[in-house]
Amino acid sequence: MSERSVLTLPDGVTLCAETWGPQDAQVTVVLLHGWCLSRRTWQHQIAALQRLSPAPRVIAFDARGHGRSGSTRLGAATLGQLGDDLAEVLRQMAPEGPVVLAGHSMGGMTIMEYAHGHSDEFAQRVAGLLFVSTTAEGTAHTMYGLPPRLAALMRAGETIGAGVLARSGAWRPHRALIPALRLPLRWLLFGDDYEDAALRLTLRSVGRTTLRSIGGFRTSIGEQQRLDTLARLADVPAAVLVGDRDRLTPPPCAEGIAEALPGTELTVFPGAGHMLILERHAAVSSVLAEIVERAGAHRRKPKRRSRRIEGRAA
Repeated sequence: MSERSVLTLPDGVTLCAETWGPQDAQVTVVLLHGWCLSRRTWQHQIAALQRLSPAPRVIAFDARGHGRSGSTRLGAATLGQLGDDLAEVLRQMAPEGPVVLAGHSMGGMTIMEYAHGHSDEFAQRVAGLLFVSTTAEGTAHTMYGLPPRLAALMRAGETIGAGVLARSGAWRPHRALIPALRLPLRWLLFGDDYEDAALRLTLRSVGRTTLRSIGGFRTSIGEQQRLDTLARLADVPAAVLVGDRDRLTPPPCAEGIAEALPGTELTVFPGAGHMLILERHAAVSSVLAEIVERAGAHRRKPKRRSRRIEGRAA
């Protein structure tokens, strides 16, 4: 059973959070979801972590402007603010003990912002990292699976559209259009093989995200550059996962992270898209469980290395 709670951040925004597992667990796992998504996209990993022995404590929360959390001011719709929010979540919900941070897409970028803006806390607390379908280089490698000229046009259109949405307020009129968005979002977010329930969950999450958040976070996401931050991190158990059909954060994004971050293993999943935590949930859960177990044993890898593993699947 989970316990739901509401956290109030310093600027008054409320976050909806859920926790599982014992309060005195050896390790706390914090799960951070992607842009326009919600904590529920981690449902398979949450279930898998509860089956571990000893079980870790698990925290998952909706980012500001997403899911059941409160809306955000436009000026606070930035990755830097999300990094500060993560720091506050840890202070309020997991003030002691080792922490494993797992981030999908924008969630991974949030972890990088926490490492950048709260480096001392990060070094003291973080005992393991999982980056899934994310990037440390903004939209530098984002081609949407299209030829370069078409990708440039799509990026320009997306940027203009995001600016309009950002000024449209904290409402969700697009919820009525979700059935019409099914095909384009399936193409953009999923690979060759997925469960229809995964697509339905993703569409519901997009429908709950405010227009201000959909548009507002786009600038920050596109501009982030945090490879230097990753290169300065301590050598902790870490993994980077990506699908080779990911149209938003393709393999070069993951390769950059793996090259910069000490002690990281890179796995590329054939046929998988951006929603890797749903498409290949068993494999993602297995990697996360391994990181949690290593963090609990206080083990560290002996030296910096980056290793690419092709063909690992659920």
